[in-house]
Amino acid sequence: MKILNSKSKNFDKNLDFLLLKRRKSIRSDKVSVTNIINDVKKNGDKALIKYEKRFNRNTNIFPSSTKISKLIKSLNPKVKKAIDIAYKRIYKFHSLQKFKNISYTDQFKNKLEYKYLPLESVAIYVPGSLVSYPSSVLMNAIPAIVAGVKRIIMINPGFKGNQNPAVLYAARKCKIKEIYSIGGPSAVAAAAYGTKKIKKVDKIVGPGNSYVAAAKKEVFGDVGIEGMTAGPSEITIVCDKFSNPEWAASDLIGQAEHDPQAQCILISKDKNIIHEVQLEISKQLKRIPRESVAKKSLKRNGILMHVAKESKIINIVNKIAPEHLELNVKNYRSLASRIKNSGSICLGKYAVMAMTDYNVGSNHILPTNGSAKYSSGISVNEFYKRISYINLSKKGIESLGPSVITLANYEGLGGHAQSVRKRIRRK
Repeated sequence: MKILNSKSKNFDKNLDFLLLKRRKSIRSDKVSVTNIINDVKKNGDKALIKYEKRFNRNTNIFPSSTKISKLIKSLNPKVKKAIDIAYKRIYKFHSLQKFKNISYTDQFKNKLEYKYLPLESVAIYVPGSLVSYPSSVLMNAIPAIVAGVKRIIMINPGFKGNQNPAVLYAARKCKIKEIYSIGGPSAVAAAAYGTKKIKKVDKIVGPGNSYVAAAKKEVFGDVGIEGMTAGPSEITIVCDKFSNPEWAASDLIGQAEHDPQAQCILISKDKNIIHEVQLEISKQLKRIPRESVAKKSLKRNGILMHVAKESKIINIVNKIAPEHLELNVKNYRSLASRIKNSGSICLGKYAVMAMTDYNVGSNHILPTNGSAKYSSGISVNEFYKRISYINLSKKGIESLGPSVITLANYEGLGGHAQSVRKRIRRK
């Protein structure tokens, strides 16, 4: 992992360089997805099958309900129970996010309304192939269910013809009827533009690797996507002398094992904790199945920072705008109140990011790649559109119309002024 010291002359410059380097490498994948998207637009299901064969060794992109049931039956009951618990808690928390419609009548008896309407159809992208995430099914689908979306489809790559049983069980728990064993840019294109066998949707949500994130950006405009970048994972941990280095190291590794492009950063005023975390990472890496993935991530994008001042730590965190932030420090309340840019913030030594990935109840699909500066994670709001309804009274237009005519004429929009003038009673 790279080691930076805030007292060094080029600290800020070096930090900016490392952050920008990763962002550029993720964005560069956009070029390589364009041909795939165009191929699916032109050749539909045929192109889908071609890419599934090439990338996932999968020829069965439309799994039957019989096969899905058989795979679900093979799932360990303990895993089913864990998914049930997560579903209940995530549903409860997201059900509190419902919006109320607004209705307002002014002194002229003009009535203004603002209504929240659920989207008609969405596709949830659930990563698959070598690693599968039933938790991502719940995090994607439950907010859509709470919002009232009628049609939810799941695009989830299988491997060697099979999808993950836990992913399928979670989808069934969410009552998803359309399940497609596809992934990557070709799956995004199919959901965005439709094929003979897959009806297009209004919006695509869900996390994925850099190619999936690039594909979603490419189709945006023809279809909706989240108002953020949901790409390779990120974590920033702030530690102090009271932090447990063994815990901090395991939290960094837990994020690094997601993807070689994941970014893991540790910041502390205490040099000893940084050194101890380094040693712990070396020990613990050997104990996880995805050691090679985590190693690549930590080597490419991992950063350990010694920062002397608390105010500087706050500025750095807000600059990074991490997907996940752990304030594993004694005075976390003081720091938290000054953090403005982060997808989610875990407060205190027991609030570990891995818990938020599963059953705490908050959503784990969060802004990455700096997009926490201007966007938020998946919520029920992601699956609503909002419409204004305006009913003007005769008195209303006669009272407010003259000032509208004045402004319209000032802006050079005579047609606007005329359309209002025609409705005002002549005196």
